[in-house]
Amino acid sequence: MSRIGKKPVPVPAAVTATVDGQTVKMKGAKGELSFTLPEEIKVEKDADGITLTMIEDTKKARSMWGMSRTMVQNLITGVTEGYSHTLEIHGVGFKAALKGKDKLTLSVGFSHDVEHEIPAGVEVKVGGAKQDQVTVSGIDKQLVGQVAAEIRASRKPEPYQGKGVRYKGEYIFRKEGKKK
Repeated sequence: MSRIGKKPVPVPAAVTATVDGQTVKMKGAKGELSFTLPEEIKVEKDADGITLTMIEDTKKARSMWGMSRTMVQNLITGVTEGYSHTLEIHGVGFKAALKGKDKLTLSVGFSHDVEHEIPAGVEVKVGGAKQDQVTVSGIDKQLVGQVAAEIRASRKPEPYQGKGVRYKGEYIFRKEGKKK
């Protein structure tokens, strides 16, 4: 039995929850999100909130149960608070700049600038003293994490000097390098 799946998802007063078959929709102050549950999971809305149960006790249903409950909880967190990731750019002359609202340009030591398209539903801000901090925010946890990961992948931090794009607070294992 899943300890996570057993718990009902409490719905705050500021959020409107709608259950239509296998689709759960949440509407809050920041926007509207929906998630379609797998057919192995049954979803009900009651006084405690949203309750998820397995239709039949199979291996696939057990594996989907806790994940589905967490996805519904992520919808509620997204429409009330939102999600954000902060990235730091380390290196001499490395910086970020926004071109309009849909393009992020990174100067990270290549002969060319690296450009990233910003999808709808995600907001990107550039800040810091030397334009070396990028904040990615939005209501969809998966989309915000994916955009942040793609920005980080443009120049991963290297282990010798630590140059590159990293998440705020990320520890980079440093290597010593050659000795004479």
